[in-house]
Amino acid sequence: MCKRCLDGLTPIAGSCCGQCGVPFGNGDSDLCGLCRGGLTGFDWGRGYGIYEGPLERVIQLLKYDRMRPLARELALRMANLVGEAGRVDLLAPVPLHRKRQWERGFNQAELLASELGRICGIPVDGVLLRRERATETQTGLAHNQRRLNVRGAFAARRPVEGRHVALVDDVITTGATMSECARVLKQAGAARVVALAAARARLSMVDVT
Repeated sequence: MCKRCLDGLTPIAGSCCGQCGVPFGNGDSDLCGLCRGGLTGFDWGRGYGIYEGPLERVIQLLKYDRMRPLARELALRMANLVGEAGRVDLLAPVPLHRKRQWERGFNQAELLASELGRICGIPVDGVLLRRERATETQTGLAHNQRRLNVRGAFAARRPVEGRHVALVDDVITTGATMSECARVLKQAGAARVVALAAARARLSMVDVT
């Protein structure tokens, strides 16, 4: 990955939803429809950049071509999000099902969380969340379908009473997966849960009905 391509990884510019961070592309800075409807389970979320162009390509190279060093390049760019998120006691990667992780050989969210923890000096708990069951791919599913698809798919391995936890993943699409993870962590006692990702999809990229 050359410097020119890495320099093309630019942060989200302009306004975005105050809760989930989805870019609006206009002057609005209020909540999106999903957050106004109470469908976002995490308290605050942001992606470094929009899931398109060079950033989309880099994430795909990390996930599918096993270019693991790109995790650090992405984490370096995500570090500012940690500062914006407020208090963070612990980083927790979104887990893959063991079968999917065995097939891929690694969990990209865990790589990102590990690098982010080293950069920001925050503890990482790579096994705090467990994926209880394999789910169908979320690609092509509407938001309500995504929510149903991941409902009950995660469990917390231990209590996190009073902790402020930051979930880490490569992409936030509608936020359904992060929301379900946040719900589980709050049931385990988390005081606040934020969602951090390398990229955030535009609402126009997904069906949110």
